[in-house]
Amino acid sequence: MHQTVRILNIQQVTHNVRRYVLEKPAGYRFEPGQATELSLDEDGWRDKRHPFTFTALNDWDYLEFTIKSYFNTGGDGMTERLFGYGPGQKLLLRDPWGTITYKGPGTFIAGGAGVTPFIAMLRQLHKDGQLAGHRLIASNRKAEDIILREEFEAMDGLEVTWTVTDEPGAKGVLHERIDEAFLKRHVHDISQNFYLCGPDPMVADLKAALGGLGAKAEALTWEKP
Repeated sequence: MHQTVRILNIQQVTHNVRRYVLEKPAGYRFEPGQATELSLDEDGWRDKRHPFTFTALNDWDYLEFTIKSYFNTGGDGMTERLFGYGPGQKLLLRDPWGTITYKGPGTFIAGGAGVTPFIAMLRQLHKDGQLAGHRLIASNRKAEDIILREEFEAMDGLEVTWTVTDEPGAKGVLHERIDEAFLKRHVHDISQNFYLCGPDPMVADLKAALGGLGAKAEALTWEKP
């Protein structure tokens, strides 16, 4: 089953990431870290489902998705087409689902748009005054790709570490790949919770690296298919 919702507002976040504010159906609920499947409400696209994570909080009176559009990638083309949408156009919304659930204080490690499942989680913790003891480590190709940098840096209690891999001159960031050597240098408590999201190979490598360093399997949270 799906519901049809209108786009209320669109804001640019980075050069290829936008914030989409949608109508929220009455009684619709989700948890921070959950996702849903959206489709474009036009011929030829209604049966093409694409997963997106909620970046709103559940008590907001609208839905929000922070979506990166991919161009000329050979994929399904939905995010590229969505980039051309404007307020008033409609999307098909389905039930929430997801496996990234909050287990307690720890480190969130993201690659690129993999930070999106963490947005609502960290916003909720910030709202509740419970961010102390949490850390966000995010890797991007360039500094201009960092999603919601100013918002995250302004969150009281959240320790933030940015690293970029393809822009040697970028300031205020590290210039390292997040691998086992990186974790040894920058993560000193391996007994904490770790939340992982990013490209599948990155998540697989992080799980192996953290396990090799002594992290317990039950302390690792990532989105499972």
